Amino acid sequence: MSDATADSLVLIQREAAVGLIVLNRPKKRNALDLAMRAAIAEAVKDLSADEAIRVVIISGGAEVFAAGADLNLLVDKDPQGVADLDLLAYWAPLQHCPKPVIAAINGVALGAGCELAMMCDILIVDRNARLGQPEVRVGIMPGAGGTQRLVRAVGRPVASLMLMSGEPLSGERAWQLGLASELTEAGKALDRARELAATIAQMPPKSLAAVKRVLLQGADLPLDAALALENREFLLLFGTQDKSEGMRAFLDKRSPQFTGR
Repeated sequence: MSDATADSLVLIQREAAVGLIVLNRPKKRNALDLAMRAAIAEAVKDLSADEAIRVVIISGGAEVFAAGADLNLLVDKDPQGVADLDLLAYWAPLQHCPKPVIAAINGVALGAGCELAMMCDILIVDRNARLGQPEVRVGIMPGAGGTQRLVRAVGRPVASLMLMSGEPLSGERAWQLGLASELTEAGKALDRARELAATIAQMPPKSLAAVKRVLLQGADLPLDAALALENREFLLLFGTQDKSEGMRAFLDKRSPQFTGR
């Protein structure tokens, strides 16, 4: 079921418990202008608030994920002008989405498009994908996590190479280095994302949300603090109905029926 018309900047489809967001500016290779960023933000907020949706997929379609920021937005701006755009605010709904988010990447994910992908929890790339941060080639640098998420994913030597040369990684290399979660054959990223989303959607929502919180909040904490955070979330899940259902179903050798409580 789709919530948008064919000329919408993003298309939202609900497929059982999976919400699919498709970037829909193909003539501009899904370049991220303000209207596109706002449409993505609204779509993520919509699906985050929908109790029937348990997993979100973001796709750019069959040919391209997102080729980067729309430079028409930035070319004449000075520092204050860019600050006034408050670009980071557009990404807040995605960064704070409590549900698992999967990026399905065919073709290029460059600049702001790569930053968008790295904000997702799971990245599925096909062999034709290209992921990179080429901002240096137009006199700037990433400004929405492109340096910090990248260095945490692939390490400083590879991140430095990508950021200083502007050269992208192939889908296979991104997968080998840990920037991507899984590699598929050409054109199969969305199929695999749907398959994976269907599996994840069957898991208890509170457990998924707890795992996501610990991964996001604990990554930059000292180990002792991160372990304490993990233990707190672990203990809290013992107060949920889904914990009782999951363990009892396992012992009874039947499929669990999770309710999100």
